[in-house]
Amino acid sequence: MERNLTHIALFAAMIAALGLIPRFEIVPGIGITAQSMGVMLCGTILGARLGGLAAGLFVLVLLLGLPIWAGGVGGVGLLATGKVGFIVGFPFAAFVTGWMMSRLPASIPVSAFFASVIGGMGVLYAFGIPGMAWGLGKTLNEALVISLSFIPGDLVKAVLTAAITAAVAKARPAALLSRG
Repeated sequence: MERNLTHIALFAAMIAALGLIPRFEIVPGIGITAQSMGVMLCGTILGARLGGLAAGLFVLVLLLGLPIWAGGVGGVGLLATGKVGFIVGFPFAAFVTGWMMSRLPASIPVSAFFASVIGGMGVLYAFGIPGMAWGLGKTLNEALVISLSFIPGDLVKAVLTAAITAAVAKARPAALLSRG
């Protein structure tokens, strides 16, 4: 029990720490950050349940006001911005990434890459695009076009997630809870 709580807290903190890496803004207020890679890692390493809980803890602490979103902002006011869908989608993306990781029969790096693309990109975009449209006052098509600019960076994050997950599996196989 304590070990699970520690993993959840550490991975929530990792998502927050990845927000310290400068972001690249696509449109004012919306940009590419490293935090979504933290969500991918939650799923590929911790698995569906613990990964989803870690991302959920991050969202809870964020909405309580800690300035842990990329750019140093926090609070419930973020739910009235174009970021709302991505914020709400974090726990779902981590859960699906972990679920996919536990079911894909390929090698760890290949499974981690595809789990990250499906969960960490596909699910996150499914929440993020409608939220962006609503928060920015755009149509779904306009938000979709904006989100196309995220794909190259997110694919790089999926590759990095696969490499990190494989390295963790090699160095400490028991730490890869998604395959346990």
